[in-house]
Amino acid sequence: MDKNVMLGIDVGGTGIKGALVDIKKGVFVSDKVKYKTPKESDPKAVLEVFKKMIKDLDWEGKPFGCGFPSIIKNNVCCSAANIDKRWIGVKLGELFKKELGVKATFGNDADLAALAEMRFGKGKGKMGKLLLVTLGTGIGSGMFMDQKLIPNVEVGHLHYKKSIVEHYASNKAREDKDLSWEDWGKELNKVLEYIEFILNPDLIFLGGGVSKKFKNYKEYLTLDTKVIPAELLNNAGIIGAALLAHEAG
Repeated sequence: MDKNVMLGIDVGGTGIKGALVDIKKGVFVSDKVKYKTPKESDPKAVLEVFKKMIKDLDWEGKPFGCGFPSIIKNNVCCSAANIDKRWIGVKLGELFKKELGVKATFGNDADLAALAEMRFGKGKGKMGKLLLVTLGTGIGSGMFMDQKLIPNVEVGHLHYKKSIVEHYASNKAREDKDLSWEDWGKELNKVLEYIEFILNPDLIFLGGGVSKKFKNYKEYLTLDTKVIPAELLNNAGIIGAALLAHEAG
Protein backbone atom coordinates (compact mmCIF):
# COMPACT_ATOMS: atom_id res chain seq x y z
CA MET A 1 0.00 0.00 0.00
CA ASP A 2 1.37 3.38 -1.08
CA LYS A 3 1.52 5.55 2.06
CA ASN A 4 0.50 8.57 -0.02
CA VAL A 5 -2.70 6.94 -1.28
CA MET A 6 -5.92 6.88 0.75
CA LEU A 7 -9.57 6.12 0.06
CA GLY A 8 -11.99 9.00 0.47
CA ILE A 9 -15.76 8.56 0.45
CA ASP A 10 -18.30 11.37 0.24
CA VAL A 11 -21.85 10.61 1.40
CA GLY A 12 -24.53 12.89 0.00
CA GLY A 13 -28.29 12.96 -0.01
CA THR A 14 -28.51 11.57 -3.55
CA GLY A 15 -25.17 9.87 -4.14
CA ILE A 16 -22.26 8.16 -2.39
CA LYS A 17 -18.97 8.75 -4.19
CA GLY A 18 -15.48 7.41 -3.58
CA ALA A 19 -12.01 7.28 -5.10
CA LEU A 20 -8.41 6.62 -4.22
CA VAL A 21 -6.55 9.87 -3.69
CA ASP A 22 -2.89 10.88 -3.80
CA ILE A 23 -2.94 12.99 -0.64
CA LYS A 24 0.31 14.77 -1.53
CA LYS A 25 -1.03 16.03 -4.86
CA GLY A 26 -4.76 16.13 -4.17
CA VAL A 27 -5.68 14.12 -7.26
CA PHE A 28 -7.51 10.87 -7.91
CA VAL A 29 -5.39 7.83 -8.71
CA SER A 30 -8.42 5.65 -9.50
CA ASP A 31 -11.71 6.05 -11.25
CA LYS A 32 -14.46 7.68 -9.19
CA VAL A 33 -17.08 5.15 -8.09
CA LYS A 34 -20.59 6.40 -7.45
CA TYR A 35 -23.76 4.74 -6.19
CA LYS A 36 -27.14 6.25 -5.48
CA THR A 37 -27.78 6.87 -1.81
CA PRO A 38 -30.37 4.25 -0.79
CA LYS A 39 -33.91 5.60 -0.54
CA GLU A 40 -34.01 4.14 2.96
CA SER A 41 -30.60 5.52 3.95
CA ASP A 42 -30.38 3.81 7.34
CA PRO A 43 -27.05 2.45 8.62
CA LYS A 44 -27.58 -1.08 7.29
CA ALA A 45 -28.38 0.07 3.75
CA VAL A 46 -25.54 2.58 3.58
CA LEU A 47 -23.05 0.05 4.92
CA GLU A 48 -23.90 -2.26 2.02
CA VAL A 49 -22.99 0.52 -0.41
CA PHE A 50 -19.68 1.04 1.40
CA LYS A 51 -18.88 -2.66 1.13
CA LYS A 52 -19.49 -2.62 -2.64
CA MET A 53 -17.45 0.55 -3.13
CA ILE A 54 -14.49 -0.75 -1.12
CA LYS A 55 -14.54 -3.96 -3.15
CA ASP A 56 -14.77 -2.02 -6.44
CA LEU A 57 -11.69 -0.02 -5.49
CA ASP A 58 -9.80 -3.05 -4.14
CA TRP A 59 -9.47 -1.42 -0.72
CA GLU A 60 -10.63 -4.22 1.59
CA GLY A 61 -9.01 -4.27 5.02
CA LYS A 62 -7.56 -0.76 4.77
CA PRO A 63 -8.47 2.46 6.58
CA PHE A 64 -10.41 5.23 4.87
CA GLY A 65 -11.98 8.62 5.46
CA CYS A 66 -15.56 9.70 4.99
CA GLY A 67 -17.45 12.95 4.67
CA PHE A 68 -20.94 12.65 6.15
CA PRO A 69 -23.95 15.02 5.88
CA SER A 70 -24.06 15.54 9.61
CA ILE A 71 -22.56 17.40 12.51
CA ILE A 72 -19.72 15.10 13.52
CA LYS A 73 -18.12 15.22 16.97
CA ASN A 74 -15.51 12.63 17.91
CA ASN A 75 -16.73 10.31 15.15
CA VAL A 76 -20.31 10.46 16.49
CA CYS A 77 -23.19 11.48 14.20
CA CYS A 78 -25.00 14.33 15.96
CA SER A 79 -27.50 15.34 13.28
CA ALA A 80 -28.88 13.98 10.02
CA ALA A 81 -29.17 16.37 7.10
CA ASN A 82 -30.56 14.68 3.98
CA ILE A 83 -29.98 11.22 5.39
CA ASP A 84 -31.96 8.85 7.62
CA LYS A 85 -32.55 10.12 11.17
CA ARG A 86 -31.54 6.69 12.49
CA TRP A 87 -27.92 7.81 12.10
CA ILE A 88 -28.26 10.31 14.94
CA GLY A 89 -26.26 9.16 17.96
CA VAL A 90 -24.43 6.44 16.04
CA LYS A 91 -20.76 6.04 16.99
CA LEU A 92 -19.55 5.89 13.42
CA GLY A 93 -16.02 4.73 14.10
CA GLU A 94 -17.21 1.85 16.26
CA LEU A 95 -19.93 0.78 13.83
CA PHE A 96 -17.67 0.73 10.79
CA LYS A 97 -14.87 -1.02 12.70
CA LYS A 98 -17.34 -3.71 13.72
CA GLU A 99 -18.91 -4.15 10.26
CA LEU A 100 -15.88 -3.64 8.03
CA GLY A 101 -13.00 -4.50 10.32
CA VAL A 102 -11.07 -1.32 9.53
CA LYS A 103 -10.49 2.13 10.97
CA ALA A 104 -12.77 4.74 9.42
CA THR A 105 -12.49 8.45 10.22
CA PHE A 106 -15.47 10.78 9.76
CA GLY A 107 -16.03 14.49 9.34
CA ASN A 108 -18.78 16.79 8.18
CA ASP A 109 -18.93 16.55 4.39
CA ALA A 110 -18.69 20.30 3.73
CA ASP A 111 -15.88 20.69 6.27
CA LEU A 112 -13.88 18.11 4.34
CA ALA A 113 -14.65 19.72 0.99
CA ALA A 114 -13.37 22.98 2.46
CA LEU A 115 -10.26 21.23 3.79
CA ALA A 116 -9.43 20.03 0.28
CA GLU A 117 -10.06 23.45 -1.23
CA MET A 118 -7.80 25.09 1.36
CA ARG A 119 -5.04 22.56 0.81
CA PHE A 120 -5.13 22.15 -2.97
CA GLY A 121 -7.56 24.69 -4.41
CA LYS A 122 -8.16 28.42 -4.45
CA GLY A 123 -7.89 28.67 -0.66
CA LYS A 124 -4.29 27.53 -0.62
CA GLY A 125 -2.19 29.97 1.38
CA LYS A 126 -5.05 32.44 1.87
CA MET A 127 -5.54 33.96 5.32
CA GLY A 128 -8.62 35.49 6.88
CA LYS A 129 -12.12 34.11 7.31
CA LEU A 130 -12.92 31.93 4.29
CA LEU A 131 -16.23 30.16 3.74
CA LEU A 132 -17.01 27.31 1.38
CA VAL A 133 -20.71 26.87 0.62
CA THR A 134 -21.63 23.60 -1.10
CA LEU A 135 -24.77 23.61 -3.23
CA GLY A 136 -26.22 20.17 -3.77
CA THR A 137 -29.14 18.20 -2.37
CA GLY A 138 -28.81 20.52 0.60
CA ILE A 139 -26.46 23.37 1.47
CA GLY A 140 -23.32 22.60 3.42
CA SER A 141 -20.59 24.91 4.65
CA GLY A 142 -17.02 24.77 5.83
CA MET A 143 -15.29 27.76 7.42
CA PHE A 144 -11.61 28.42 7.97
CA MET A 145 -9.97 31.21 9.96
CA ASP A 146 -6.33 31.75 8.99
CA GLN A 147 -6.15 28.21 7.58
CA LYS A 148 -7.69 26.65 10.74
CA LEU A 149 -11.00 24.80 10.43
CA ILE A 150 -13.97 25.96 12.50
CA PRO A 151 -15.98 22.70 12.36
CA ASN A 152 -19.69 22.08 11.91
CA VAL A 153 -20.80 25.53 10.73
CA GLU A 154 -24.22 24.63 9.28
CA VAL A 155 -25.37 27.69 7.31
CA GLY A 156 -27.78 25.57 5.26
CA HIS A 157 -29.94 25.18 8.34
CA LEU A 158 -30.25 28.86 9.18
CA HIS A 159 -33.89 29.90 9.52
CA TYR A 160 -35.00 31.61 6.31
CA LYS A 161 -38.49 32.74 5.26
CA LYS A 162 -40.84 29.89 6.24
CA SER A 163 -38.21 27.20 6.53
CA ILE A 164 -34.40 26.99 6.22
CA VAL A 165 -31.88 28.30 3.72
CA GLU A 166 -31.32 25.04 1.83
CA HIS A 167 -35.01 24.68 0.97
CA TYR A 168 -34.72 27.85 -1.14
CA ALA A 169 -31.19 28.02 -2.54
CA SER A 170 -29.82 24.48 -2.84
CA ASN A 171 -29.36 22.94 -6.27
CA LYS A 172 -32.19 20.55 -5.40
CA ALA A 173 -34.48 23.52 -4.74
CA ARG A 174 -33.55 24.92 -8.16
CA GLU A 175 -34.37 21.64 -9.86
CA ASP A 176 -37.51 20.85 -7.85
CA LYS A 177 -39.00 24.30 -8.48
CA ASP A 178 -37.73 24.37 -12.09
CA LEU A 179 -36.17 27.79 -11.49
CA SER A 180 -34.35 29.67 -14.21
CA TRP A 181 -30.71 30.51 -13.56
CA GLU A 182 -31.77 34.13 -13.04
CA ASP A 183 -34.49 33.35 -10.50
CA TRP A 184 -32.32 30.88 -8.63
CA GLY A 185 -29.27 33.14 -8.80
CA LYS A 186 -31.20 36.03 -7.27
CA GLU A 187 -32.51 33.79 -4.48
CA LEU A 188 -29.00 32.47 -3.88
CA ASN A 189 -27.76 36.05 -3.70
CA LYS A 190 -30.30 36.87 -0.96
CA VAL A 191 -29.19 33.81 0.98
CA LEU A 192 -25.52 34.69 0.63
CA GLU A 193 -26.25 38.26 1.78
CA TYR A 194 -27.93 36.77 4.86
CA ILE A 195 -24.90 34.56 5.54
CA GLU A 196 -22.61 37.52 4.86
CA PHE A 197 -24.44 39.59 7.50
CA ILE A 198 -24.07 36.85 10.12
CA LEU A 199 -20.55 35.56 9.48
CA ASN A 200 -18.79 38.41 7.63
CA PRO A 201 -16.42 36.19 5.63
CA ASP A 202 -13.56 37.66 3.62
CA LEU A 203 -14.20 35.33 0.69
CA ILE A 204 -16.89 32.81 -0.29
CA PHE A 205 -16.20 29.75 -2.41
CA LEU A 206 -19.13 27.95 -4.03
CA GLY A 207 -18.72 24.17 -4.27
CA GLY A 208 -20.87 21.18 -5.15
CA GLY A 209 -21.91 20.01 -8.58
CA VAL A 210 -23.57 23.28 -9.60
CA SER A 211 -20.32 25.21 -9.05
CA LYS A 212 -19.14 24.11 -12.50
CA LYS A 213 -22.04 26.14 -13.98
CA PHE A 214 -21.01 29.30 -12.11
CA LYS A 215 -21.08 31.41 -15.26
CA ASN A 216 -24.84 30.80 -15.59
CA TYR A 217 -25.64 32.69 -12.38
CA LYS A 218 -22.51 34.72 -11.62
CA GLU A 219 -24.07 38.02 -12.75
CA TYR A 220 -26.87 37.73 -10.17
CA LEU A 221 -24.48 37.55 -7.20
CA THR A 222 -24.13 41.17 -6.12
CA LEU A 223 -23.23 40.92 -2.41
CA ASP A 224 -20.22 42.84 -1.16
CA THR A 225 -18.14 39.76 -0.33
CA LYS A 226 -16.29 38.28 -3.30
CA VAL A 227 -17.78 34.97 -4.47
CA ILE A 228 -15.82 32.53 -6.63
CA PRO A 229 -16.33 28.92 -7.71
CA ALA A 230 -14.27 26.33 -5.85
CA GLU A 231 -11.47 24.85 -7.93
CA LEU A 232 -12.00 21.24 -6.90
CA LEU A 233 -15.74 21.37 -7.70
CA ASN A 234 -17.58 18.16 -6.80
CA ASN A 235 -14.42 16.14 -6.08
CA ALA A 236 -13.46 18.18 -3.02
CA GLY A 237 -15.38 16.04 -0.53
CA ILE A 238 -13.61 12.85 -1.59
CA ILE A 239 -10.19 14.48 -1.49
CA GLY A 240 -10.87 16.02 1.91
CA ALA A 241 -12.08 12.70 3.31
CA ALA A 242 -8.86 11.02 2.18
CA LEU A 243 -6.83 13.82 3.77
CA LEU A 244 -8.71 13.44 7.06
CA ALA A 245 -8.00 9.71 7.22
CA HIS A 246 -4.34 10.15 6.36
CA GLU A 247 -3.81 12.83 8.98
CA ALA A 248 -5.69 10.81 11.60
CA GLY A 249 -3.03 8.13 11.18
